[in-house]
Amino acid sequence: MRPPLHILVVNGIKVHRPVFVLGAPHSGTDLLARALKRSPGFHVTMGKSAVAHVVYAFARKPSIIVRNGGDGASRVLRDALAQSWQLGPETCGECAAACREAGGITGSGPCLPAGPPARFGDASPDLLYSAPALLRAFPDARFVQLIRDGRDTAADMMADPACLAWFRPGMLSEETEFPNPFLGVNKEEHRDRWKDMPAAGKCALRWRSAVRLSAELRRLLPPEQLLTLRYEDLAASPVAAMSSVSDFLQARVSAVPLYGPAARTGIWRARLSATDAGWVEKVARDELGRLGYL
Repeated sequence: MRPPLHILVVNGIKVHRPVFVLGAPHSGTDLLARALKRSPGFHVTMGKSAVAHVVYAFARKPSIIVRNGGDGASRVLRDALAQSWQLGPETCGECAAACREAGGITGSGPCLPAGPPARFGDASPDLLYSAPALLRAFPDARFVQLIRDGRDTAADMMADPACLAWFRPGMLSEETEFPNPFLGVNKEEHRDRWKDMPAAGKCALRWRSAVRLSAELRRLLPPEQLLTLRYEDLAASPVAAMSSVSDFLQARVSAVPLYGPAARTGIWRARLSATDAGWVEKVARDELGRLGYL
């Protein structure tokens, strides 16, 4: 049975069919967020602290989402997003640099839409792990998920201190829940194996787990509610990719913002050592093959 539709009003505007952008780290969610943020009628946030705190709490302890039928988690997430979506110059002080850059904001000006937004959305990092709570909080939500070659994803993750920070041995403490989709560790007995694994292997585990969650969403959600894009398609044909997004969201999403940043494909060949590439292909071989990357 579908959860009831809750009416959320932000600054006097009713939130309907909000858009959530999902994907593994460095899978292109920031590129799509850029296109959405710079398209008329969209108010899309990224990494606001109110949302980030909830997202990472759910990611670290997935059981929170299912407690009490998931109602508590959905309320907390809905409240966090309502706070994140508030419109006003003072709210921009909480915006992450990536959010302001995606909106094309320079200096200290507010990153607000030109007029009242028609659609709200969020593209915070690691939002994927909150998808069940998002669906319960917003049953009419639209999800766009990004898939990218796991070797390219690993190469970018290994150059990102924020991603590498999650790989400290202490991240798998005695209180850690298993299976742990966020780190990609399925069993408690794999804890020591994970701690001894090089960063490339840990990146591959995170990517593998994320694409498995994406595959599960494709199984559960109807096509009118979920669109899956490949990062490589964003890079090769931005216009066609954004045409698909526009049709899916029933709103015009411009491809122009995608021509600013360079979408990079095949970077792993230059940036991963043979050993690191071997680790990624060993850990994620099945998923790389299923998705056509091997």
